[in-house]
Amino acid sequence: MTARGAVLGLLVGALLGGLAVGLVYAPGDGLVTAIYLGAWGGSVLAAVQILMRRRGRAGSLSRQLAAGVLVSLGLSMLAIGAIVVLMFISPHDALVTAVLLLFAGLLSTYSVWALSRGVLLDVHTVRDGLRAVGDGRRDLDLHTGARDELSELAAAVTSMAARLAESEREREATDRARRDLVAAVSHDLRTPLTHLRLLSAAIADDLVDRATRRSYLEQMPVHIRSLSALIDDLFELSRIEAGDIEWSMEQVRLPELVTETVEAIQAHAEAKRVRVTATVAGDLATARANPERVQRVLFNLIQNAIRHTPADGSVTVAAQANGRSVEVEVADTGEGLAPGDQAMAFEPFYTGGPEQARSNDGTGLGLTICRAIVEAHGGRIWFAETPVGTRVCFSLPRG
Repeated sequence: MTARGAVLGLLVGALLGGLAVGLVYAPGDGLVTAIYLGAWGGSVLAAVQILMRRRGRAGSLSRQLAAGVLVSLGLSMLAIGAIVVLMFISPHDALVTAVLLLFAGLLSTYSVWALSRGVLLDVHTVRDGLRAVGDGRRDLDLHTGARDELSELAAAVTSMAARLAESEREREATDRARRDLVAAVSHDLRTPLTHLRLLSAAIADDLVDRATRRSYLEQMPVHIRSLSALIDDLFELSRIEAGDIEWSMEQVRLPELVTETVEAIQAHAEAKRVRVTATVAGDLATARANPERVQRVLFNLIQNAIRHTPADGSVTVAAQANGRSVEVEVADTGEGLAPGDQAMAFEPFYTGGPEQARSNDGTGLGLTICRAIVEAHGGRIWFAETPVGTRVCFSLPRG
């Protein structure tokens, strides 16, 4: 309540009190009572306002409460004295009234102290919890003695500490992923650059014969293409993750797109002695997507499946409608992935464990780019259960 509201309430209370006395006794008594109540209440309100303005000097909440009780009780005792002087109450009645008022004041003081003690303990609990958060603790579980605003505040502090802990874990994971990515990029850049430097140095220093020089010149474009592919993949991945996407979405007929992609990759599959087939119904619902990007996902998944499928194995591409989305899957009969590897396979440059070498015919970003493209379309990509090999599925919104 504001100070203006308190004054208005005081005036209304004084007038009502005076009116009650005036109706029972005489109008003059009612007027005196109203003036007396106004003066008494006004002094209390003035004292309270002074305490509120100087509460910073009072210190703890317990001292502030004690000061408020003492001011109220002291002014009430002065009011009793004024009644004795102004209204000619007998000293006996004044003394009894003062004793009763003092006793009531003591009871009120005890009641305020007892109730405020629990409140102060809850305030101290929240205060200590906030200090602990500031000192770096995150495993907080604050509880107060009542279900009130302080309890809600304690729950908010506990929740804040939990969110801070989760945010710090995510930041640490992001920093660790960034360091791993920089290390992996450095490794994949260093290898072809080292080969190019050695080959060019051997040719420039004329340390090899004509046939070896020709062989070195034939090897150099391979390393240059590897560098170019890695740089292109990194650039595309950074643009997608930054939201720098300017793709035109349209109604894509997946049967034609899958068939075209499989036919384009047949030569590569035959060279690896892997059979690639597509089973997509001609009346499959269209997907709302960018056809070039979806084909990039298909190329990456099929090439990855061929890479991990032994000779005389097979790769199957299928698609079906599922509610509001269209799901596409690429399954192979290769060695498969362990569940732990599946959980990390979409991370940049993940190779299935530190003991496994990265394949020479990939940049290590294929599945990462697939995930980024699919999620940019509003879909998702995942590993599905299969008894043999690996089965990768992704969804796209229906057109």
